[in-house]
Amino acid sequence: MQFTHDWLPQRVRFATGGAAVAVAEEVRRLGAARVMAIASDASRAEPLLVDVPVAVLHTDVAMHVPVEVAERGRAVAAQHDVDLLVCVGGGSTTGLAKAIALTTGLPIVAVPTTYAGSEATDVWGLTEDGRKTTGVDPRVLPRVIVYDASLMLALPVPTSVASALNALAHCVDSMWGPRTDPIDQSLALDGIRALTTGLPRVVVEPTDVAAREQTLYGAYLAAVAFASAGSGLHHKICHVLGGMFGLPHAETHAVVLPHVLALNAPAVPDLESRMAAAFRSTTALAGLVTLRDEVDAPRALRDLGMTEAQIPSGVRPIVEASPSNNPTPVTTENIEALLRAAWEGEEPR
Repeated sequence: MQFTHDWLPQRVRFATGGAAVAVAEEVRRLGAARVMAIASDASRAEPLLVDVPVAVLHTDVAMHVPVEVAERGRAVAAQHDVDLLVCVGGGSTTGLAKAIALTTGLPIVAVPTTYAGSEATDVWGLTEDGRKTTGVDPRVLPRVIVYDASLMLALPVPTSVASALNALAHCVDSMWGPRTDPIDQSLALDGIRALTTGLPRVVVEPTDVAAREQTLYGAYLAAVAFASAGSGLHHKICHVLGGMFGLPHAETHAVVLPHVLALNAPAVPDLESRMAAAFRSTTALAGLVTLRDEVDAPRALRDLGMTEAQIPSGVRPIVEASPSNNPTPVTTENIEALLRAAWEGEEPR
């Protein structure tokens, strides 16, 4: 066994019901005096900031972080001479904080309110002229994450489902990502177990805090695995589709994931059998499809606003962005077939 695994330097606090106290303690520990709080919903963020020296509360947040939104955020940070960013929200909010940190070096305290996982990675993403660019930089990794499952209780069930399947996509991609190793795969498999345990319970009883905690824990494991393993084919597909066509991030992941698993799993039977066990199913694909049906996840890209005419234009950028180590060789033919099946909402096979 020969591999090298890097852990990202990050402090993580699980503090169900105690986010406000935890955030204030972490801000003080970092010695910040002028905080820029970032949130798409000020009313949800303000109760968590009562003991934080907030210089400005910024709510100009957009999906996929358009460059112009990032530039406005950087200007606000400079105008108010801030020394720390506190982001409260989902992947778009965390993404904006990362975009600001990328050019300013400001530290981030992240308080997630979805299962997006961006808070646990050093990956940034920006969209310009219909193209989403991603990169890796240590400056964008939040110094601290404060997880509070009670903040998820108001998250609508459909959003919870899409967001958790986005997390599940981190697990699947981590099994064969470009830098994957046995530690990443172990984290990903435990993430699958936690997500498939917690999410169905969230759907049945959205206010079940223990179910929310289990799902959040799985999402964190998924993100840590993904941060190390790197972005596989699934994420390349979703980044292209999101950037080119403005599709909703989490829902796109939920639709595409079964089709990528169907494409890749036959080429890696050992990994497939381990995923099947984590899904508690005869095959990984059967387990994922069963979960998808149980939680009524989105199934078709056309339901998300993508048109059939857009399918061909997405093929080449996906092929060009695909990792060289993808288990099944990527071709224009199999990517077009995959996109068409995902657009139609066909059963993955």
